[in-house]
Amino acid sequence: MRSRIFVLMLVAVMVLLAACGSPSKEDVMKKLGSKWNEAKGYELEATMEIKTGSEPRVYDVVVWHSKPDFYKVNVTQAGSTESQMIVRNEEGVFVITPSLGKTYKFQSDWPTQNSMPYLIGTLSDDINADKNATMEEKDKTYIFETASRNNHKKVLPVQQIHIDKKTLLPKFVSVMDENKDEKIRVTFKKITLGVEHKASDYHVDMEEIKSDKKPQSTENGQTGMKYYPNLDWNGTVLEEESVEVENGTRTFMTYGGGDKEFVVVQEPASPPNDLVAVSVEGDPVDLGFAIAALTENSIRWEQDGVAFFVASSTLTPDELITVASSMHPENSK
Repeated sequence: MRSRIFVLMLVAVMVLLAACGSPSKEDVMKKLGSKWNEAKGYELEATMEIKTGSEPRVYDVVVWHSKPDFYKVNVTQAGSTESQMIVRNEEGVFVITPSLGKTYKFQSDWPTQNSMPYLIGTLSDDINADKNATMEEKDKTYIFETASRNNHKKVLPVQQIHIDKKTLLPKFVSVMDENKDEKIRVTFKKITLGVEHKASDYHVDMEEIKSDKKPQSTENGQTGMKYYPNLDWNGTVLEEESVEVENGTRTFMTYGGGDKEFVVVQEPASPPNDLVAVSVEGDPVDLGFAIAALTENSIRWEQDGVAFFVASSTLTPDELITVASSMHPENSK
């Protein structure tokens, strides 16, 4: 009799200990969804390090979000005044480049379809969307490993989201390639939940967007630099041709010879003639160093005072993003 009572007590203690043990992945996911997605709004500050080029690039990121769909994201390269801003309001999605005085307008549901590692709501969606997501506990951190849903998911398919156990807020996000090598890291410096901004705070005032810098040109109107894609695609050859246009030199680079054929067009970017948002076809895509406009067959963006356009009838949208992300400068002189 005593032995039976002892066994029952032992089972009860084990059940109690299990109940008081570590929370399950589902428990943590439920808490995260409640905390991150149910807040009426938030502000955050972060740094984003991109390691995909020859040298790492660091950017400061400031985000405002108000429910349901208002966003303001400002990305500034560290040590520079060059910046780009993405604003979503009731009129659409705007990409603003103050240094050129340019504003592009998209009719897009950004960021619904493409996760951004600096938007905490989309990180929560990433965790919920991946049925194979894993969670481990390490010291004072929950670490979720999920499939990425960002614009670079073909080449950067995995991400780890490190979450503070006490605050249930993300500490940093590591986006990795198929070999689990980190290529992008977003480190959150400050997150304030419950902050609400008025709709007018997301208004795009064209009068305030003024060009304070023009492309640095040489005497013949060129920027002095050409950009080439850094790709390891077999069978691809280059044909290059340049023509003079009003604002300098327009260069056509044709790549072919294999199953991946595309054309890169680049020329000096010029400030707009008037303060009107230019409607752009496609969806905004964050390349890290710039915001691009992506369609089924093309991608365009501006970077370092140069306007780029990549077109192809054979590349997928993901491959177009790969080409754009790989562009690097090479002195043309």
